[in-house]
Amino acid sequence: MNKSLPILETLLFEEIEPQIGLVTMNRPDRLNALNDPMLDDFYALLDALDREDRLRVLIITGAGRGFCAGADLKEIVTRVQTEAFADPESFLRLVQEKYTGLILKLRGIRQPVIAAVNGAAAGGGLAIALAADIRLCTPEAYFVASFINIGLSGGEMGSSFLLPRIVGASRAADILLTGRKVFGEEAERIGLVSRLAPAESLREAALAYARLMTAKTAGGLKLTKRALEQNQTAPSLEAAVNLENRNQALMVFSGEFRRMIEAFIK
Repeated sequence: MNKSLPILETLLFEEIEPQIGLVTMNRPDRLNALNDPMLDDFYALLDALDREDRLRVLIITGAGRGFCAGADLKEIVTRVQTEAFADPESFLRLVQEKYTGLILKLRGIRQPVIAAVNGAAAGGGLAIALAADIRLCTPEAYFVASFINIGLSGGEMGSSFLLPRIVGASRAADILLTGRKVFGEEAERIGLVSRLAPAESLREAALAYARLMTAKTAGGLKLTKRALEQNQTAPSLEAAVNLENRNQALMVFSGEFRRMIEAFIK
């Protein structure tokens, strides 16, 4: 792995198998709550990994008994009380957009992202899970859109865009408007996660998906992720097909396609 990866304060990163990276949010005493240093670490790491050709798939999980408890409210309240936010615009620019920028980065990096949800995924933790391409969780894990429970809008950090596209509009409204907990079995039933796994085998379950992906070409993975992302808002079937056609034309003339197709035509 490239030695130029950043030094991290709140995240752990390792290439656990060739081409597969594992990011562990590492503030277990705060249930891995997001704060400024963790956001800075995420920004630096994701920027570096997006330039790292060797890495093909990224798994995100949490240290200890939680996945991510969302924003560290204690630190945010302290900032609001002590910093001179002149108006909503300054708060939007200095705090809000920094948190939401993480979701855009997760959606934008070339590597498919797997969220291995090992415990509470609350608020921003739910948003990180939603931003992943595939989600797995333990039966004891739960997801909660806690924003509305603390006097905010239930739509936060992309949740009002991503959640309806994952579980449907009615179920998304249920989750965002009530702020209730969705535990593992319900999450699997409604399609919020692809699979349940016991805590002791969650990492292996995530690796099983990652290994399937690393058997594919780097270009195939990147363009599939891009098509899934862009075609969620395609104005028509024709526009979606046009993007797919362009991707396929690019891949047909790649050396990887020609190498892999030989196995099927011999």
